Amino acid sequence: MVMNIIVLGAGAWGTALAASASMQPAAHAVTLWARDASQMAAMKAQQENARYLPGVSLPPALAYSAVPVAELRALAGSADLVVVATPMAALRPMLTVLSSCKAPVAWVCKGFEAPVAGEIGLLAHEVQAQVAPHLSAGVLSGPSFALEVARGQPTALVAASAHESVRLALVAAFHGPALRVYANDDIVGVEVGGAVKNVLAIATGLCDGLGLGLNARAALITRGLAEMTRLGLALGANATTFMGLSGLGDLVLTATGDLSRNRQVGLALAQGQSLAQAIAALGHVAEGVYSARTVVQRAAHLAVDMPIAQAVVALLDGRLTAPQAVAALMGREPTVEQLDPTA
Repeated sequence: MVMNIIVLGAGAWGTALAASASMQPAAHAVTLWARDASQMAAMKAQQENARYLPGVSLPPALAYSAVPVAELRALAGSADLVVVATPMAALRPMLTVLSSCKAPVAWVCKGFEAPVAGEIGLLAHEVQAQVAPHLSAGVLSGPSFALEVARGQPTALVAASAHESVRLALVAAFHGPALRVYANDDIVGVEVGGAVKNVLAIATGLCDGLGLGLNARAALITRGLAEMTRLGLALGANATTFMGLSGLGDLVLTATGDLSRNRQVGLALAQGQSLAQAIAALGHVAEGVYSARTVVQRAAHLAVDMPIAQAVVALLDGRLTAPQAVAALMGREPTVEQLDPTA
């Protein structure tokens, strides 16, 4: 089935997904949108996103748009699927604009919304429930670097939604020879995995940057998965989700892959750089930096123990140095490993 797909956001991930959908055997009609008209004009002329995906040729069939935000309702009106590929900070206003959209809407950002005025930061589906409760919506997530997807390298993702129509639309749009898409109805678990793994990747980058060894890395990833699962269960997720692509899969990729921006932040901090220096050197968003405090806040609100995430926040806030953060984790009292995530 040929679909009309609108991708909102021309960063690395939005561009990669738009290109992937445009190259599917079904020959979908795909439009990539961004606010910056000059950026869109340059991408169309060069057939390349020189800022975010330099050297990757974009498919000739891909269309480009830079209509004003106020006109997005009309642009989305003819779509079979709308994909929001903005950072988490822009999700709320984007969903507000799309609140009356009849087509399935999915987002690809990972993390928690920053809390405002002492309120608790929200996951993406919680934001959607507030500002666009009537949307048929969901998330596309999983272990994926945008550059590899754009190059057509094998990747597997998860389409999660309470609405079967959204899951089916995402599979139809993106499932193909180089990209497998698995359906899942546990949107809470998929979003928690996508949010927490970014925080844990900062910790793993720190571990590797300090030269603590592979034993330490394995322990950190494993105990991090336990933290992720505890928070997910407290928020109503299914425990088995965290053993899948959006849990263990995304955690391993982001914690160990050199293309991981969050891992790069941890490596930079281990080398003595300030947080501001680390972020400036990236030139891209590292969602773990912005969502770490909210992860810890939500965990505290639910009485969930997350010592690794807490250590990351203390490091980001300058309350602990890198060696002190490691010492704090290693100095914790002995306990029993609970293999039952519900225990």
